[in-house]
Amino acid sequence: MEFFRIKQDIPFMSFGKITTSVSLATFILAVFFLFTKGLNFGVDFTGGTVMEFHYAQAADANKVREQLAGIGLKEAQVQNFGSSHDLLIQVPLKQNVAGAKLSDQVRDTLKQHDASVEMRRVEFVGPQVGKDLVENGAMALLLVSLGIVGYLWLRFEWKFGLSAIIANLHDVVIILGFFAFFQWEFSLSVLAAVLAVLGYSVNESVVVFDRIRENFRAMRKAEVHEVIDNAITRTMSRTIITHACTQMMVTAMLFLGGETLHYFALALTIGILFGIYSSVLVASPLLMMLGVSREDFIKPEKVETEEVLP
Repeated sequence: MEFFRIKQDIPFMSFGKITTSVSLATFILAVFFLFTKGLNFGVDFTGGTVMEFHYAQAADANKVREQLAGIGLKEAQVQNFGSSHDLLIQVPLKQNVAGAKLSDQVRDTLKQHDASVEMRRVEFVGPQVGKDLVENGAMALLLVSLGIVGYLWLRFEWKFGLSAIIANLHDVVIILGFFAFFQWEFSLSVLAAVLAVLGYSVNESVVVFDRIRENFRAMRKAEVHEVIDNAITRTMSRTIITHACTQMMVTAMLFLGGETLHYFALALTIGILFGIYSSVLVASPLLMMLGVSREDFIKPEKVETEEVLP
């Protein structure tokens, strides 16, 4: 389906050196922030206690933070959960304090200020579990990346696989860089968003790469940059429709999903925006730098010579 058709090819490849330079600069900045500031891991990774409380009236998160600070829990994270009457409290792991004792202490403190408060849920995450989640999450990213390279290598050619994984890892590192710079909480839901972005971004790359392969067979006399420009331009309508619809859904989660889905939707938003950019203005210029050519898809025809009789 196309809402519009672009008649003249847009010369995307003429900006290839500029876009790859910008991408390299943002990539280096993201890596710098990751090493200097690091990720602000949530309780899922660091270990701690997660408690859900329900109030009869709208809960004031700021007052609850002050109440918890009065008992030495200044580092506790308090946020609305689902509705204005529910609060989610996350307390990092404290030495020499059992999770059950800590939850009882928090409940008693809140009840002193509001007898209507009701504890709905308590979850304990040990430090070993958090360490395992970090290691398993990193392994998941590695395996997904290797799977993408293998898939594109088999479907297209190794140059496509290499350029796609560089572009996709660019998206992932940019997301992590944003979370490191602003010190947003990195939880399991954010990790799920990062893995989703990998699959989402590679889907866009496959669409463009597939059209490039078709163009190499159809546009026999065109130059490589003309083939790639035509492929990107011809898929532009599909790209705009797909990403606009996806972003509308993610934006709804970002502004209406509450604190629980906020960082998940935020990671997806960053990934979608940079996924469009990397698929068009990073992966495709990298193909040219790697020397992709028509011969990668079309083997030279064998010329049969007739035997000349004496």
